[in-house]
Amino acid sequence: MAAIPHESPLLQAAHAGDRDALAALLRACHPDIRRYAQRHCLISDVDDAVQEALWVLARKLQAVRTLAAFSGWLLQIVKRECRRLGRLAFRYDPYDEAAVEQWMARHSSADLQLDLASALQSLPATYREVILMRDFEEMSIAEIAAQLQLTTAAVKSRLHRARAMAREYLLA
Repeated sequence: MAAIPHESPLLQAAHAGDRDALAALLRACHPDIRRYAQRHCLISDVDDAVQEALWVLARKLQAVRTLAAFSGWLLQIVKRECRRLGRLAFRYDPYDEAAVEQWMARHSSADLQLDLASALQSLPATYREVILMRDFEEMSIAEIAAQLQLTTAAVKSRLHRARAMAREYLLA
């Protein structure tokens, strides 16, 4: 998003709460957001992704602490929305909260504990180790990385995969 540098007076005024500057910023960002969405979304989802990104920008710009991160923040919003819309288009949502609620309603507390233990036992050792350190021992990502001699990115990746695998096991 080269059109709006982080030192832009327009961006700074919008960040400070100037409504006219925010409207101008939304107009200025629209072409870049659209171009990015066209590369990352299904063609039928481009307009929805652009609209949602502009809506999030309008609502949350003042919460951005570092304006130098503005472009990356905005493009992440578009990318996340494209993924969400893509999952909906293919009726695939790994984070279907309704399914989780139904599953939990069918199980007693003791059953949940046994199922969770079984899910953790089903994980490969490298994934089980990371999820136990993070969620049960409450270690930080950096602490886990240091102890396992991994990068923080590797720990985050393993943790994400471990949680996804455990969720899949539990909901199957």
